[in-house]
This record gives sequence, C-alpha cells and structure tokens, in this order.
Amino acid sequence: MDDLQITSVYQALLLISLVLLLLTLLLGLLRALRGPGLEDRMMSVLLFGTGGVAMLLLMAVLLAMPALIDVALMLALLGAVAAAAMTRREVDDV
Repeated sequence: MDDLQITSVYQALLLISLVLLLLTLLLGLLRALRGPGLEDRMMSVLLFGTGGVAMLLLMAVLLAMPALIDVALMLALLGAVAAAAMTRREVDDV
C-alpha cells in the first residue's frame, strides 16, 4: 500500500470513530432526559465529558488542528467540576 491509501484508510477510521462517539453521546442524552434519578443524569454528564474529549482529540488529529487539544483539556476539567458539583449536591440532599 502506498502512503495515499494508508492516509485515506486512517482518515476513514477516524471518521467512523467520530460517528460512533457521536452516537454514544446521543444515547447518553436520551438517557439523561429519560433517567429516573440523579445517578443516571450524573453518569450521562460524565459520558458527555469523556465522549466530548475523545471527539475533540480525534478531530484534532483528523483536521490537524492542535488547538482542539487545548479545548479537550478544558472540557475534561469542566466535566470533573460538574461531576464534583453533582456529587456534592447529592450529599447535601441526604
């Protein structure tokens, strides 16, 4: 295989990965809307953080935009803060 074929296969795999991650995020959104409890919503927030970071990192590689790596790091921090805030709220309610 020449370099052009390897590059096109590599880009196709990245695109497939992005589509699967998007599907996972959509299912997480559905679970967040229909979730009966706070635990389900907290898990979907964590899924948004993790899936969003993964999507941004894949897009950084696919589009050759290293600035997206910084955005992914900020999203990871926001996801951790949101999880901590929801956990704190759960403890205060009990």
